[in-house]
Amino acid sequence: MHGSLPTLPGGRSPDRPAGAGRPSRLPLTLRLALRELRGGLRGFTVLLACIAIGVATIAGVASLSRSLSDGLAREGQKILGGDVTFGLIHREASPQEKAFLDARGRVSVVGFTRAMASAGEKGAALVELKAVGPDYPVVGDLVTDPPLPPSEIFSLRDGTYGAAADAALLARLDLKLGDRLTVGGAEIVLRTVLTSEPDKIAGGIGFGPRLMVSLDALKASGLVQPGSLNRFVYRVMLPQGDDAAVERVMSEARQALPEAGWEVRSRLNADPRFARSIERFTQFLTLVGLTALLVGGVGVANAVRAFVERKRASIATLKSLGAPGSQVVGIYLVQVMLIAGIGILAGLVVGAVLPFALDAAFGALLPLPLDPTLAPGELAVAALYGVLTALAFAIGPLGRAHDIAVSGLFRDTVDPDRRRPRPRYLAVLALALAGLVALALATAYDRAVALIFIAAAGLAFGLLRLVALGLMALARRLPRPRRAAPRLALANLHRPGALTPSIVLSLGLGITLLVALSLIDTNITRTLTRSLPAKAPSLFFLDIPGREAEAFDQFLGRAAPRAKIERVPMMRGRITALNGVPAGRIKAGEDAAWVLDGDRGITYAEDLPDGSTITAGRWWKGEEAGKPLVSFDEQLARSLNLKVGDTVTVNVLGRSLTVPIANLRHVEWRNLGINFVMVFSPGTFRGAPHSDLATLTLPEGPDTALEARILRDAAKEFPSVSSVRVKDALDAVNDLVGKLVFAIRGASAVAVATSLFVLAGALAAGHRARLYDAVVLKTLGATRGRLLSAYAMEYGALGLATALFGLAAGTLAGYVILTRVMRLDFALDLSGAVLAAALAVAAAILLGLAGTWRILGQKPAQYLRNL
Repeated sequence: MHGSLPTLPGGRSPDRPAGAGRPSRLPLTLRLALRELRGGLRGFTVLLACIAIGVATIAGVASLSRSLSDGLAREGQKILGGDVTFGLIHREASPQEKAFLDARGRVSVVGFTRAMASAGEKGAALVELKAVGPDYPVVGDLVTDPPLPPSEIFSLRDGTYGAAADAALLARLDLKLGDRLTVGGAEIVLRTVLTSEPDKIAGGIGFGPRLMVSLDALKASGLVQPGSLNRFVYRVMLPQGDDAAVERVMSEARQALPEAGWEVRSRLNADPRFARSIERFTQFLTLVGLTALLVGGVGVANAVRAFVERKRASIATLKSLGAPGSQVVGIYLVQVMLIAGIGILAGLVVGAVLPFALDAAFGALLPLPLDPTLAPGELAVAALYGVLTALAFAIGPLGRAHDIAVSGLFRDTVDPDRRRPRPRYLAVLALALAGLVALALATAYDRAVALIFIAAAGLAFGLLRLVALGLMALARRLPRPRRAAPRLALANLHRPGALTPSIVLSLGLGITLLVALSLIDTNITRTLTRSLPAKAPSLFFLDIPGREAEAFDQFLGRAAPRAKIERVPMMRGRITALNGVPAGRIKAGEDAAWVLDGDRGITYAEDLPDGSTITAGRWWKGEEAGKPLVSFDEQLARSLNLKVGDTVTVNVLGRSLTVPIANLRHVEWRNLGINFVMVFSPGTFRGAPHSDLATLTLPEGPDTALEARILRDAAKEFPSVSSVRVKDALDAVNDLVGKLVFAIRGASAVAVATSLFVLAGALAAGHRARLYDAVVLKTLGATRGRLLSAYAMEYGALGLATALFGLAAGTLAGYVILTRVMRLDFALDLSGAVLAAALAVAAAILLGLAGTWRILGQKPAQYLRNL
């Protein structure tokens, strides 16, 4: 019984008839597995679908991410407009700085600012103004409609500068080519529509349409003033553009001009913020794919369990001929892994093709530099995910057949053996699960998020197992109903071989996922569509010159006499060091890294700003206000390990200042009022040039007509001041986040689709037991209607219990994701979640009854002969 299959005289194995040709060199286990597979893949649809969907998601996301990263690397020079760029806020480069850059290579300059473009009676609009030199673009092509060379677009003719404008600006102000705009103190004529600019990604996200002019036009506008929010980027094309030369120039700049305060980028990492966004979103989508794989793993286990049920006769025959249990398990494990390999291969093909398909279909429309490529490393990781998942969920059901006697295999239909697999198979299971955990952590962008996901997945599986056991124990202890249908339904919940564990696990994971996604979707939508806070400003005004500040206050007072007006000084500065440690060497968490990346708005104030509460230290008073001090946001200080008394070094207007932290404060950002991460004491920047920032809050709430009139009149009377409607800015952000939510919904639908396959597989796994029940009960006189009502009660009870768990677990998961990961408020709105759970329960009942209906239609005679 426990030896190997016997060898016949002449060295011939029992599976090779006498007179056969040369024996196969394949191991016996593999030969028997391949021979069994000749019957086709019938019964493995769910296994193939579950593995293929999960692997395709992971492979597709990884391949797309690699293509985007390669595109950024390949197009780095085009995105930046040079090999190395040096960005300055508030000012242009000094003669010494220009001399340094000119000595390194060919230098081109691009200026950026926000401004109001006025079209007279047609109104005014905030624009993202981009000023370029005569050699723009140095790399890539400027695409316009109609096509015109830059020298013709931006030239000065009849005292008027030309411009290229985004089509959105023409539509917003009802303009056509040849019309004139006033920007600051300059008159601009629209000569062409801006279709594409090669360095658009480097400019970041704007709140208004692009208006491109020449540097001369920008200077003529009067918008370049001391302290105004202008940014000048100096792009250097090196004579030798190799990587070593790029690194050398960056190092020389740090050493020669350490106080310049410029933001340095190279084509080797053209847009680090965009690259990090790709990595974060890749991790999210990879975890979605891994969720699909883990949910699909339940489908694998159900499919393998059904496969073992179908192969009982074959297993019994092999063991009768002397095949050891390990060889039997090996034969069928090889079959399962070969079939899983087909699903993995299909998923890899879909994932590998995805970047090429997107590029072929939407390449001309994508604003991102996509470089489709085969990514062997990423595809290998996706394949490994698939292999480990298939092995982890298949070894348990297969290992159970090792120790079952031949008589037990035949008797197992009515008396299932519930013993655990041998330790060796449990060890394989543990190793496969450990491999999945290690792989998820090794490939994670944020390992903390990956650990949370792993812990949540393990907790979900464990809790669902406890729910199933508890439900079976409860059903076992409940009094038996008098009527036959309820009594049969109750018995089916706890009998040997009951579907309760597999259906609870399959349906529970799906409902938990649906409820969590529904709550996340509802809360994000509520956040995006809810009205502004009651005290939120209606309008923001930027770049108010200090000499015009009082006149501007009077203008606002006349335009809206009852409105609340706030005005504060504003500058831009970069954090260059914390406690003497350069910002580039500080390993900040994701929630605080943005503070060290680029320039930040800063201000100084005598009094504590509205919406702030001191949590550590004290606010400066009297003589303290004349000393250099800074107040820091409490939450960010905690993330950066800062406390009262620590020092912050900032570079403002090319000058570095090291200032101690006087206090930490909690900032209420959601009221949309004026507030800053860093607020300095008045003595810190005494006499420094700056502009002002002002807000106007209407007492009766938003008034579209009044706001439009104020914007139009402000653009006429104060052309250098940029005006922003808060609603317009929020709409721009909401549009971006809305697209992100749509992408998340689409990706998460993959996991939901997998859950449906898994549920169908769980119901199919009980086909043989249901068939046996139906045959016996119909022989005893049970009608199809009575049996259907019993099965409907069973599936309904399972669905209801699982739905209650799914609602609780999904609500908890949604709460954690929204409050801890997305940093949003959580509102318990279960309307969509309850609907999703109800639909899932209805799907379970319908799928179960659909399969049962087919079983009940079978004639008993042909099955009774085999019992």
